[in-house]
Amino acid sequence: MESVIESMIELRQVTYSVPTDEEDGDAGRNGARKGARRKRVVPKLRHKPGRRTILEDVSFVVPERRLTCIMGVSGSGKTTLLRLMAGLLRPDSGQILIDGQNIVGMNEWQLNQVRRKMGFVFQYGALFDSLTIAENVGFGLIQQRRPWAEVMAVVAQRLQDVGLPDIEERLPSELSGGMRKRVAMARALATSPKVVLYDEPTSGLDPVMARVIDDLIVNLRDQGGTTNVVVSHHLTSILRIADHILMLHDGRIVIEGPPAEVRQSDSPIVRQFLEGRADGPITVV
Repeated sequence: MESVIESMIELRQVTYSVPTDEEDGDAGRNGARKGARRKRVVPKLRHKPGRRTILEDVSFVVPERRLTCIMGVSGSGKTTLLRLMAGLLRPDSGQILIDGQNIVGMNEWQLNQVRRKMGFVFQYGALFDSLTIAENVGFGLIQQRRPWAEVMAVVAQRLQDVGLPDIEERLPSELSGGMRKRVAMARALATSPKVVLYDEPTSGLDPVMARVIDDLIVNLRDQGGTTNVVVSHHLTSILRIADHILMLHDGRIVIEGPPAEVRQSDSPIVRQFLEGRADGPITVV
């Protein structure tokens, strides 16, 4: 008999919309940051008066102690979905269960208690420029008022885990992009989370450093027994590291399963994404 896979994260019929003058998480923030309009998927979901739906009736389970990748083109709602899981956004409807607790409707204090089980690696690292690497990595522990000696011991171990020993006194500006990504990973892991959420961890990296980050994500998962969710449109990385894959298109899941099953899919949407073709049901403007 096949064993039942325990879930650490579960979404039940989650819908999320934004005012029509806002862009969604994948394309809008990046375009605003760079001062340029980016191509995005043409939305085809239902519109409410004055609002645009980003995700509609999304339901899935993230298997515990596995590595789940959420893939899709820019503008498909991947980052929005990750932020909903972290409680940084609130859905219009549906349930989001973290370790059996529905975080929808929780107040900020309650959310912070749940977030202690979670680590979040932001796309651009989001390190504090004015703090040393030690202060960045130990930030969560410092907020918990842990003794400084304990914080420094954890910082040293986590930096060792990501292959960056003895850089505690340096500043983020002194590090390369790949090093900053690894410091962000060390910070996410410093509080010993049960869940780690990664937003485009290989974005902007050369192929060699992307492979380093991929291997590190897998190794940290194996060592810590964490449940991992990786948002990415980098197909090579996804197929390399994923135990489980979800693909978003037009705010809905179009396929879910192990990499081998996704590779063999005959869905026109999935095939276009896997083959990197401009022609097909995925249209951009």
